[in-house]
Amino acid sequence: MNRLKEKYQKEISPKLKSALGLKNFMAIPRVTKVVVNMGIGSVLKDKETVTKLKNDLMAITGQAPSARNARVSVASFSVRRGMLVGLKVTLRGDRMYSFLDKLFSIILPRLRDFRGVLLSSFDANGNYTLGFAEHTVFPEIDVTKSQPHGLEITIVTSAKEKEPAIKLLTELGMPFEKG
Repeated sequence: MNRLKEKYQKEISPKLKSALGLKNFMAIPRVTKVVVNMGIGSVLKDKETVTKLKNDLMAITGQAPSARNARVSVASFSVRRGMLVGLKVTLRGDRMYSFLDKLFSIILPRLRDFRGVLLSSFDANGNYTLGFAEHTVFPEIDVTKSQPHGLEITIVTSAKEKEPAIKLLTELGMPFEKG
């Protein structure tokens, strides 16, 4: 079993149940999925770069990305309906926990001048979105062979409000900013 998943089940879950005053264990907030998005509209014309980005995303997540196509045509952006505009990976279960463990303990502390992630990135439903300007911060990516590109990670929780989600992610080890 994954290290973070085991920690959640044995330590974090009972702690959250008592801290939030919950009686039913099904009401305890948990991470339901992690979605990793990469918009590729800027390199749309270069098929070789798109293939490299697809392989990079596969190396980062351990899962093949699905293609996201444009729903509508936008003439000012030279985008036609049905064109490839992004890549998306949805992680659940053991892959999700191993990705979060790697994100919290390896990737975020390695960032230059890192002081913690912002608390303002939560939405009203308790989901957290984290953006990276360069996907080369992940250790699986060879900086010499890959061109830096942005990506976005959304951590979807079962919490209905912001405060229980903050407690959950703090207990899981997400380094929030102090202050």
